[in-house]
Amino acid sequence: MLSFMYSRQTGLDDPLRLRRAESTRRVLSLELNKDRDIERIHGSGINTLDIEPVESRYMLSGGSDGVIVLYDLENLGGKPCYTCKAVCSVGRSHPDVHKFSVETVQWYPHDTGMFTSSSFDKTLKIWDTNTLQSVEVFTFEGTVYSHHMSPIATRHCLIAGHKQEVLAVSWSPRYEYILATASADSRVKLWDVRRASACLLTLDQHNGEKSKASSEAVNTAHNGRVNGLCFTNDGLHLLTIGTDDRMRLWNSSSGENTLVNYGKVCNESRKGVKFAVSHGCSPEFAFVPYSSTIALYTVYSGDLITVLRGHYSSVDCCVFQPNFQELYSSGRDGNILAWVPSLREPEPDDISGKLQPQQNLNPAYQDTWSSSDDDG
Repeated sequence: MLSFMYSRQTGLDDPLRLRRAESTRRVLSLELNKDRDIERIHGSGINTLDIEPVESRYMLSGGSDGVIVLYDLENLGGKPCYTCKAVCSVGRSHPDVHKFSVETVQWYPHDTGMFTSSSFDKTLKIWDTNTLQSVEVFTFEGTVYSHHMSPIATRHCLIAGHKQEVLAVSWSPRYEYILATASADSRVKLWDVRRASACLLTLDQHNGEKSKASSEAVNTAHNGRVNGLCFTNDGLHLLTIGTDDRMRLWNSSSGENTLVNYGKVCNESRKGVKFAVSHGCSPEFAFVPYSSTIALYTVYSGDLITVLRGHYSSVDCCVFQPNFQELYSSGRDGNILAWVPSLREPEPDDISGKLQPQQNLNPAYQDTWSSSDDDG
């Protein structure tokens, strides 16, 4: 660390290198924070979380009971042990509450004064944060599994083009007109909303080889329902997960499957799965719900670094806080857990039960001892 600071001070190194190194170290040391609690409001499972990008202070949660809760993540008391309190909530007695499960909540990207929510009650609602009132309601013919507002675009469009339910959508953080959609028909499509014709790309897990060798003309991204997708922060790549227990990394420009092997990524959810990608690290990491745990992978090599344990039931969503390299997760147990960087070197975690044994331990902390040292 001192060498990074000296190199930055003397101008020998990129000033961002120190920041990337420290961000990476903090992500690699994430552990369950025993001193920080999130006030429990939801009476059932939690499907979605979102932290506003303006201050990274306020977090929204949406539950299977239709309830939406707004939390303040800042430690106002200054004490090590504290509880993140719920500032307000849209409870069951609220006149504008969703009738059924809330599947997605999202802050307006440029202002904390507005947020959106979508639900199994076939509606998407726009909320005024200050009054906690629904100011606009869009009603659809089918279930709304997911919605997303672009972080960079000034105009938005709605399109459709799958044969079955669209389970996940995401706007590109790099190109404001590019939208990715994932569906129960095993397909992932990239759209340029400026075009009146068909979609821009349909991702093919075989990179066209299977279609060339047979009469099959349908390109599929997974061998099952595709229920999660997320762009990397630079927008150059797209991560997808499916019920075939696979995660794939795609070149978002060419649509090519990069063939990164993440191993088995357990995914039994019939709905959308919200996973997260780190920001400002080297390399970047993906936080993926894995049964009742959260698996931490390197995005571009596919290495499983560690597994975060703490939930009592299946994890459905997680969200990354880039300013302090913190992670928040929730699931069917109704709990929201905070994972924060440890100030000490983390102890090895035995995860040999379900995941690959050669990747059980964070490589930064692996023991290099071998029996040959004693023999020599």
